[in-house]
Amino acid sequence: MEIAQAALWVVVMLVALAVLFDFMNGFHDAANSIATVVSTGVLKPTQAVVFAAFFNVVAYFVFHLSVAATVGKGIVQPGVVDVNVVFGALAGAITWNVVTWYYGIPSSSSHALIGGIVGAALAKAGWSVLIAGGILKTVLFIFVSPLLGFLLGSLMMVLVAWVFRRTGPRKVDKWFRRLQLLSAGAYSLGHGGNDAQKTIGIIWMLLIATGHAAASDAAPPLWTIVICYMAIGLGTMFGGWRIVKTMGQKITKLKPVGGFCAETGGALTLFLATALGIPVSTTHTITGAIVGVGSTQRAAAVRWGVAGNIIWAWALTIPASALVAALAYWVSRVLF
Repeated sequence: MEIAQAALWVVVMLVALAVLFDFMNGFHDAANSIATVVSTGVLKPTQAVVFAAFFNVVAYFVFHLSVAATVGKGIVQPGVVDVNVVFGALAGAITWNVVTWYYGIPSSSSHALIGGIVGAALAKAGWSVLIAGGILKTVLFIFVSPLLGFLLGSLMMVLVAWVFRRTGPRKVDKWFRRLQLLSAGAYSLGHGGNDAQKTIGIIWMLLIATGHAAASDAAPPLWTIVICYMAIGLGTMFGGWRIVKTMGQKITKLKPVGGFCAETGGALTLFLATALGIPVSTTHTITGAIVGVGSTQRAAAVRWGVAGNIIWAWALTIPASALVAALAYWVSRVLF
């Protein structure tokens, strides 16, 4: 009886830790949803975070749980997962989020979580427990999502420039200040749809491992879905202002038309990835789209040094979070 109670206590604690990660994900990635709309002056920061948080939560009614299924069942063999693996994964992801938030680096919360799961699973059972298909498509989209964002953002910018080539700058600016509300809402919708599901996936993984859900279930319990969408929405409302500055102004200067094109290109990329069940980085996606918009003006419009530093952070995210997760796994063996 005491063992069962202790196990339940550990499960509750880990669910709370996962919800904290989800909140931090929204907090950390708020910049992705609102940086462009704030930097162009379309919305004030407080208005923008409430606006983005609303669409983060609305995503619950729009997207299927394909990404949650990939994270919960498609990264490592379900049989290897236990409370120690889940603790290690969350510890690795949260640690990397805190470090990158402190230094204002727009890294990927998504890949920090994937790296954490991989690192903790490796520490327990070695390479054989990893599911190659799920990991490969996740790693592939580290490169595909920013490139697709870049392509769609730049194509949108070229298309808009051609369509409005005979329209005065003031009129264009006025129209796109309104249209940017649509594009920012769409991007926030994609952000909530892809990112909240990653935390749903790891809680689902935990519940299956501890016998509180069956591996054959088609979907996780409803309460996990509701609490994760609410947590990411609340995190977005509190915002990560250090990263907003990097995303909104340091990479390239944006006008409302550029903000609209970047957000639309990024949103289309997120919708595609979520439909395919691929956990992608909203940070990678919007950064690629912003760089694509900036590069259509002239190469010098993009601060390539800042973009290069961001790419280094991307490259380090999975191995760094995996290393911390492996260490946390061994610590948890003592604690639990």
